Amino acid sequence: MSFAIHGLAVARGVAIGRAVLVASSRLDVVHNFIQPDQVKSEIARLNAARDAVIEELQRLLATMPKDAPGELSGVLEVHLLLLQDPSIGADTRRWVVERHYNAEWALTSQLEVLSRQFDQMEDEYLRERKADVEQVVERVLRHLKGAALPVTAAAARREPRQHDLALDDTLDVPLVLVAHDLSPADMLQFKQSVYAGFVTDVGGKTSHTAIVARSMDIPAVVGARSASQLVRQDDWVIIDGDAGVIIVDPSPIILAEYGYKQRQGELERGRLARLKNTPAVTLDGQRIDLLANIEEPGDTAAALAVGAVGVGLFRSEFLFMGRQGKLPGEDEQYAAYRAAVEGMHGLPVTIRTVDVGADKPLDESRHDAAHLNPALGQRAIRWCLAEPAMFLAQLRAILRAAAHGKVQILIPMLAHASEIRQTLELIDKAREQLDQRGQAYGPVKLGAMIEVPAAALSLRLFLRYFDYLSIGTNDLTQYTLAIDRADESVANLYDQLHPAVLRLVADTIAEGARLGKPVAVCGEMAGDPDMTRLLLGLGLRSFSMHPSQILQVKQEVLRADVSKLTDWAQAVLESDEPAALLEG
Repeated sequence: MSFAIHGLAVARGVAIGRAVLVASSRLDVVHNFIQPDQVKSEIARLNAARDAVIEELQRLLATMPKDAPGELSGVLEVHLLLLQDPSIGADTRRWVVERHYNAEWALTSQLEVLSRQFDQMEDEYLRERKADVEQVVERVLRHLKGAALPVTAAAARREPRQHDLALDDTLDVPLVLVAHDLSPADMLQFKQSVYAGFVTDVGGKTSHTAIVARSMDIPAVVGARSASQLVRQDDWVIIDGDAGVIIVDPSPIILAEYGYKQRQGELERGRLARLKNTPAVTLDGQRIDLLANIEEPGDTAAALAVGAVGVGLFRSEFLFMGRQGKLPGEDEQYAAYRAAVEGMHGLPVTIRTVDVGADKPLDESRHDAAHLNPALGQRAIRWCLAEPAMFLAQLRAILRAAAHGKVQILIPMLAHASEIRQTLELIDKAREQLDQRGQAYGPVKLGAMIEVPAAALSLRLFLRYFDYLSIGTNDLTQYTLAIDRADESVANLYDQLHPAVLRLVADTIAEGARLGKPVAVCGEMAGDPDMTRLLLGLGLRSFSMHPSQILQVKQEVLRADVSKLTDWAQAVLESDEPAALLEG
């Protein structure tokens, strides 16, 4: 029976496909697609792990003390039988063969299927046998983890074909991902995958899951609470990224309606694509810089494909994350930054120094749960200044990359004059170290992010030291309103149109213009086409956003007459209810 789940709309559009559930319980496994030529070896891994568990259980039975409870040997014998049951063996292998899941993922997917079957049994004793299946699977998973390195994600992107409820061939069916939550590292991996859309139980409109979903230009709904429990493996699902609704097991009428909406979205994207080479100039002749936010060097191709005039934000922390504590060295970073600089073919690249902490831990095992509020702890520049050797290695790598093109350095989360002075001293020291080595490096412009209210209220101090400013509206909103932007329980209070937030943004833009220093917005506000006219009216001339958002914002720029927006923007700024004027 069809039913709907409501959440937060974070990435526009419609996705239709089969649900893929990512395990978020104690069964902590990697979820990778494998290449077709890896199927045999992956099945061999699965068989080897199962055989190892069988041998282990047989050994336990053989060495069982005589005074051991009889129930214990009975449980071990049940587990041995389960291991040889086709519902675990053959059916698990089918996930590998048909879906190209890695062994761990195939095993947990089959566990979910079996768990549902046990839950539906009327006999209480049989229902309780689900625990035996879970224990067997966990034993096999432990052996899988120690048997071999995880299979790397398939790099090839499979193109989904049109949705068809009668389709039996599961290999080419569009897939939608349903999870309790996804780490930033997971999201980076899934950027190379086949998913048509995302659904998560938790998260807000500016949680990192939402941001990366927008960067992938795929529909996504977050904060859907119990979606991962209500949606079953392989259910047909519609994700309405415009309304924030997930429809499970849709009827043919609903399916047809959303199929039409999906095709209309594709036509709109095709029309926007024709704007790629059109200069971003307003009706009254104001030239606007539309820049791209990227997370890895390969993203430069997507930036150029939509006509970005540079990279306004290279999130360097993604080079550091998910590495189990082994940080990238100077040469590895230099190679990545150089690849991004050369990938932009002479256009400027702004590299933000590593910004980890809060919703972007270095890796999941090191998530700093010991701190009551990681967002207010040692993150971003605070962490860099506490680890000067690491920071100097990054600064040297960026300076070396600047020898190959136009580079700007952007420092996140500054709030104190002492932090500014320490940062500038370390940049000078990095130059000295390169001079001593005799290594080439290039000139860089230095910028600061305005994302802490203390920084937005100390603009003259910042503009005394820096060449430009970039407003991080996500964190600026979070810190101004004391709202954790990744917490769905307070997501309704997160409001980038709050008068206090808009005042800080407007004052930063105005002060930069007064002192002749460029100001950009690189937060989610920049990529929201509903905000474009307001930002233009407030004087913003440089927007940085995910490549997927550039053409839609450019369309708004081309339709705008800034001379007619200034007075209206001031009225919005002075209103107690800015959203009402914006909608009007």
